[in-house]
This record gives sequence, structure tokens and C-alpha cells, in this order.
Amino acid sequence: MKKVLVAYYSRTGKTETMGEYIAEGVRLSGNVVEMKKIVDIKSEKDLEGFDGYIFGCPTYHKSMTRNFETFLFLAEKAGLKGKVGGAFGSSTHSGEAPGVIFDTMEHVFAMDMTNLGPFDLRESGVDSDEGRKACQDYGRTLGTMLN
Repeated sequence: MKKVLVAYYSRTGKTETMGEYIAEGVRLSGNVVEMKKIVDIKSEKDLEGFDGYIFGCPTYHKSMTRNFETFLFLAEKAGLKGKVGGAFGSSTHSGEAPGVIFDTMEHVFAMDMTNLGPFDLRESGVDSDEGRKACQDYGRTLGTMLN
């Protein structure tokens, strides 16, 4: 059994809900998950001890939030090269944040990213059965990369 960190920022609660559903999917793959708000991650040491990382941030003004940019600079110091990763976020219309985060994890951190790519879900669909299943499938797919 491997351990996955779902680290996220959520302003309205939709991205947090996505993270919870994604965590369910990781658990369904037979792995353990810890969820952390990025404000609770104070240093790169708080990122140690995980086999996989899924980072989540909503899209605001066609980008990730500033606090998430700062978090990525901290995460870069954690030495995540070769670790399994994924990125997700909610949006109302454009959805760029997960793609930027995913690209950073893949190209800057040199992580082994899920072949599903970044996962953006419109806020209006997060609480639907289809939204929950899509999130669970994302988490399960990442979790099976660890098995």
C-alpha cells in the first residue's frame, strides 16, 4: 500500500470537494491518502513520505491563485523527481490552472504524471454523480500507477 498526498487550495469549496472524491478513488485503488490544504504545508519537509502527489487549485482570472504559485515554489524544493503525480481544479468557464500545475509537475519537477493529463471540472458539475465518478476515476487511475 502506497501513500498519496492530495494538496489543494479551495476558495468556494468546489476544489476541496473534488479532492475528496479524488481521494476516494485513490483509496479504491488500494492506497492510503492524506489531504492537506496548502496553507497547512509550511516547508518542503511537510511533503516528505509520499509516493504520489495530486495538486489541486481552481482557476481564477485564467490562472492559478497566487498562493498556489508560492506553494509550487516550495514543492520544487521537495525533490519530487520520479514521483507519481496529477493535477486538478474547478472552474466556472476557462480552466487553465490544472494544466499549468500539471506542466510544472511534469517538466520542472520531472514527475511521472498520469496519462490522463490535467483534470478540470466545471463548478456546476462537481456535485453531480458524473462529476463524482470522474473525480474518483482520476484518483483510481493515479493510484493504480503506484501498484
